[in-house]
Formats: sequence, C-alpha cells, structure tokens
Amino acid sequence: MIDLRSDTLTRPTESMRAAMAHAEVGDDVYGEDPTVRVLEERVAGLFGHEAALFMPTGSMANVLAVRSLVAPGQEVLCESRAHIARAELGAHGAYSGITMRTWINARGQVDLPVIRDLFAPDMGPFFVPTAAISVENTHNFAGGAVLPLADLQDLREFATGVGAAVHMDGARIWNAHVATGVPLSEYGAVADVLAVCLSKGLGAPVGSLMVGSADAIAEARIWRKRMGGGMRQTGILAAAGLHALDHHVERLADDHAHARLLAEAAGTDPATVDTNIVVVERSDAAAFVAAAREGGVLVAPVGPTAVRLVTHLDITRDDAEKAASVFAKLA
Repeated sequence: MIDLRSDTLTRPTESMRAAMAHAEVGDDVYGEDPTVRVLEERVAGLFGHEAALFMPTGSMANVLAVRSLVAPGQEVLCESRAHIARAELGAHGAYSGITMRTWINARGQVDLPVIRDLFAPDMGPFFVPTAAISVENTHNFAGGAVLPLADLQDLREFATGVGAAVHMDGARIWNAHVATGVPLSEYGAVADVLAVCLSKGLGAPVGSLMVGSADAIAEARIWRKRMGGGMRQTGILAAAGLHALDHHVERLADDHAHARLLAEAAGTDPATVDTNIVVVERSDAAAFVAAAREGGVLVAPVGPTAVRLVTHLDITRDDAEKAASVFAKLA
C-alpha cells in the first residue's frame, strides 16, 4: 500500500537509526542529556531565539507555547481550522484555562482587517481580553498553505502596537522555508514563541520543540514535567532530530513536487498546492477513500467532502506516479 494519510508515518532511515544508536545520552530531567542540549541550542539559533525545549509531541509544544503568552481567562485568536483549535482535543482550555475566537479564511491566511475587528483590549472585568494571536505555517487543514512573510510581518507590527503576543504553530515550518526560500530566522522574528516539529516532513520518529525566550522556556520546562512530559535519556530521540536537520530539509522540495503531481491527477489545480499536502474535494469523501484503498493507496478524509493526501520521506517518485494513476482513474 502507498500510504498518503500523513507525513507522520515515516520510518527512520538506516543512517538515522545509526545516529540514534550512537547518541551520547544523559538524564534530561536533570538537564544532563548532551544531545538534547545540542538540538535545543541549534533549533533556537535557527529561529533567532534564546532557547528551545524538546518535547514528545507537537500538541504539547503548542499547549505550553500558547500558555506562556495567555493567562487563564484570557483568549488567543486563530484561524478557524487551526490545529490548536481543531486537533488538540481542547487541551488549551482543559490545561491552561484559556478561550479562543477565530476568523475564517479558505487558505488559512492572516486576515488582518478581521483580526483588528476581533482583537479585544483589556476593558475591565466584563470582557475577555485578547493576549495573543496564533498563526499556523504551513496551514495543515488549508492544504499545506504557506503564509506570506509580508502578511506575518504586518501581523507582528499590529500585535506589537496593541500589546499582544504572536504564537506560530510551525509544525511544518520547514516546508514553508523550502517552498519560499524565506530564512527560518525571519519566520522566527515575527513570533514571540514557536512550536516546530521534527516528526512530520523531517522524518524523525518523535519530537517537537518550543522555541522562545529563556524565561518562557524555563517556565515551560516546569510545565512539561508537570504534564508528564519529562523524559530521561532522550538523546536517542534528539539524535534523530539532528540527523533530520542535517539531511532531510532540502529534500522536502521532492515532496512538494510529488504533491503537485498527485493534485493534477486528482483534478485539483496544482497551482494551489504550496507544499506537501493536497486537499481533494469530492461529493463523498468516504467513497473516494474506499476506492483509493482498492487501488492500493491509503488516504484520509478530513471532512464529509474533503480528502487529504500527504507526501513524505517514504514516498518515492515511483510511488507518487503509481498513486497518480489511481487518482486519475478515480477522477
């Protein structure tokens, strides 16, 4: 089966496994794992921030990143299909006691005029104040759409002017970087905190990082332990992340090319495919998923009429061409 359900399905390459096997390790709860420290310092530097914290999941990284900006009883604004609103099982309310309000954009983009209208200053004990604005780059449920740097910079300027913070869910920020050529440090400059993932496009088996100020990371380290996320000899996992940064970033361009091939075969305009995710609209998503499976391709529904195809490290050009032939027949 050719599995296009998600880019989280990759398996470590042999060279990644070798790096993991030979990793120098220590107890990370004591701050003594040298490989974890190298990874955290490297990722923080890539985004131009003071510090980073390695975590087991992207959801935990997002929860702790947002809570570093938004106090209980305050709100964060985000796009309606943002991962923090749709796919983290209400964790931000359950753990952090915060609320959300959303704007709607078909491509998951920054809609600054609407954000201006949504923003709520502190008006006393009768209204929920907006503490932060969250953006997702690339935007998962908008088909891997890239948020233009200029729009992010405009948002940063607005947020600074009104005293709000900016959170960036950068689970697939590496895809945005490769697709646009925008340096990671420029993406980092528009956000107070980021969450970036190693186990999607980069192909590591586990791990995300929260990136931000030294103070924010120090507090997040306490909350990570409080939530059960303190890990021990984590260097084995961090080594996979370091290997991925060394070997799996530039190759994301192959995933993007494969995604455009699949989009064209499935009848979706490839010009709308920015990175490695294709959303195919069908009258019956479940029927399309079943038919694709009969043809040897696994895909996932993301709504009653929408199916998501995701290319990744384990999908070769030959796999993409075979899947494209199946989609062409279904189209």
